[in-house]
Amino acid sequence: MLRLALAGPHTQILSTVCARCPHSAAGCCQGPPPMDWSDVGRIVALGGRDWLLEQIAAKHLVPDARGLAIAKAKGLSRPGGPKVLKCVFHGPTGCTVPPERRSATCNYYVCESVLDAPEAKGEAARAREAKDALARRFEAWDEGLAREVVERYPEGVVWDAALLDWLGGRFRELSSDASPAPRAPRRARTARRPASPSDRP
Repeated sequence: MLRLALAGPHTQILSTVCARCPHSAAGCCQGPPPMDWSDVGRIVALGGRDWLLEQIAAKHLVPDARGLAIAKAKGLSRPGGPKVLKCVFHGPTGCTVPPERRSATCNYYVCESVLDAPEAKGEAARAREAKDALARRFEAWDEGLAREVVERYPEGVVWDAALLDWLGGRFRELSSDASPAPRAPRRARTARRPASPSDRP
């Protein structure tokens, strides 16, 4: 099954195919995407500033030139599955953090195996459109924020509450100016919810 929960930059694309990923034991979570500047801003805008500081202190999130890299740890890929090196936030039944604490890519990315699966039915075209539009939007935001970060912090970034508050404010400004994401027809619209074990590996 493929389901779209359309909510602008917080959109989720969910698929039962992910739980039985044909490519790797823990799916995409074996190679977690970075939390780029716009991802950090999005999480702060959704109330996650203190959570980010806690995860940085715990070294689950590691500062890098693009924002924050997600650490990896060895653990079960799924119940009864092998132990693999994967995203530190991935547990045996899927992601252990809610959608508002994830990189946006983790919420909207699905591979072609998902989009080509019989379960996708008529949703594949809309999912591909939403995924591509979000990827372009976040890429543009990241490029702009990367320039602003260099201008604002010429001596280097300090990962503190002030930086996070600024990124959260900038994300609110950028996302309020963005055109809305494509909306689902009323009969197909679904409520947002965290991914379940059947949706994600």
